[in-house]
Amino acid sequence: MNQDTQDRQWQLNDLYRSADDPALAADLAMAQEQADRFRHDWRQRIADPALTAGCLTSALVAYEALQRFILRPYHYATLLFAADGNSPVHRALMAKVRETMSTVTEATLFFELELVRLDADQCRKLLARDVLAPYRHWLENLLLQAPYTLSEEVEQVIRRKDLSGKEAFVQLFDELSSGLTYRFTLPEEDQERDVTGEELLALLYHADRELRHAAFATFLQRHAEQQLVLTSCFNNLLLDHGREADLRGYPDLLTPTCLTSETSPEMVEQMLSVTEANYPLAQRYFELKRRLLGYETMRNTDLYAPVAESSRTFSYEEAQALVLESFAGFATELAQRAERILHGGRVDVAPRPGKSGGAFCMGMTPEEEPFVLLNFTGTLRDVSTLAHELGHAVHYSCSGQQNLYHYHAPLPLAETASVFGEMLLTRHLLQQDDRHLRIALLCSKLEDMIATTFRQTVLTRFEQKAHQLRGERLLAADDYCRLWWDENARLFGSAVEMIDEYRWGWSYISHFIHARFYCFSYVFGELLVLALYRKYQEEGAGFVPGFLELLAAGGSAAPAELVQKLGLDLNDAAFWQNGYDVMDGMLDELEMLIAAGD
Repeated sequence: MNQDTQDRQWQLNDLYRSADDPALAADLAMAQEQADRFRHDWRQRIADPALTAGCLTSALVAYEALQRFILRPYHYATLLFAADGNSPVHRALMAKVRETMSTVTEATLFFELELVRLDADQCRKLLARDVLAPYRHWLENLLLQAPYTLSEEVEQVIRRKDLSGKEAFVQLFDELSSGLTYRFTLPEEDQERDVTGEELLALLYHADRELRHAAFATFLQRHAEQQLVLTSCFNNLLLDHGREADLRGYPDLLTPTCLTSETSPEMVEQMLSVTEANYPLAQRYFELKRRLLGYETMRNTDLYAPVAESSRTFSYEEAQALVLESFAGFATELAQRAERILHGGRVDVAPRPGKSGGAFCMGMTPEEEPFVLLNFTGTLRDVSTLAHELGHAVHYSCSGQQNLYHYHAPLPLAETASVFGEMLLTRHLLQQDDRHLRIALLCSKLEDMIATTFRQTVLTRFEQKAHQLRGERLLAADDYCRLWWDENARLFGSAVEMIDEYRWGWSYISHFIHARFYCFSYVFGELLVLALYRKYQEEGAGFVPGFLELLAAGGSAAPAELVQKLGLDLNDAAFWQNGYDVMDGMLDELEMLIAAGD
């Protein structure tokens, strides 16, 4: 662990002093009381044909206040658990908070159900009133759920059973994943010891080819040893989704996610099909990478192998400076917001046993700055990850002017600021007059693009096929392994050989567990950002105000409406291909740099 990351952990005292803070227990109890009071005050009033816009506004204000109140202990427990999921205290608190959330949700369930059952003419009249303008988009989206909403009694049963059903399997997966350790000898150490999964995955960027292979194989084999639990988690969560989709009458398993993300299954299918048609671009890059590495064959453990200067490591202080410089080159406001988060005790930096893997940014509530989790080990990719997560954080910071209903950007736009932040960092670093570094940077960015478009399409296709097959029968671990292998083989073609252990690559992807079909949002986000960045290159400083306005809008309008103001048309079939044309140009740039040294 780098010395400058050891003590950089979240400072959560502004939320609660500790997991046993009496204020935390009091807030959980108060949340239940407030939920019961809300139910007493408003149940059956929303369904009244004489409902006025003023009355509905008062209810929406009260509902938002309740949500803000319960989110504070929920976020605190989630952050504690993410920082150390091995702690029995943190596990117990997480369970307690989930139970309280379930109780609050059950008590207030009537509110949204009564809203979706409003008469269509009554809805139009209400939504036309100015007093409801701050809530209009949320209400319009909620009303789209009407055909798939069940009676309050059935909805309550579903929520109650979820706590001991699908949510229990999610928690089981999280606890198992965060608690796994691996016996391995790290570079520059002389004996085996227990290491974290993040430490192993970081070795995929190491210069030693056999070390990369051994590290990834060890990581995957450890998951294979847990196949009984992992397969049970997948089987039950997939079955739950299929049964609930059937119960609600969704026309497609993707429909719930599309409603939430304000997209359509048809649009998603078009995007995925265009991506699959461009798989040869990825294979073209894999061949270039093989030549750079000097290998006869390319293995999937070689995909992130360092080339030239990409083996350089960065201190966390250097990483912060680079990201802030790249943000400031675009807009001072962007850098200032990122700096507040970096220096406000909102970032947990280093990997350690029990800590959640990967990286994420958690938006709290509009008035609270977000928190960022990293597993920083000093690689160039870790610097890019910092830019990515700070992009998310800045997005949340900008949308803090919205109410809670519109604070979160819709799913297709959720990755906009994060991927744009990566592009700013890449172009900032590419300004250096060093051919080898430029090659390394182009490789790194192309690998990111491949990961967030082609790989996420593979993940989405795997998920679709796994759900379809699970609807027919109980799946064995071998079924998941086969589906995973076949989908990845379509992407890699003859350009990349997969190691045998990679059959288990599906088993550690947490998106499959936490959110159905979330992965396509990365494809959308990457292609959108490529289009936005091209606009920025064309328009220069004139582009900046519109982009900041997009971030500040949060989820207050539909994605198509928000990006239309920047001159982009999501209904244009050529939109998706435009992103791959940008990637094609970057491949040309890389080929020219490589040829210049031949």
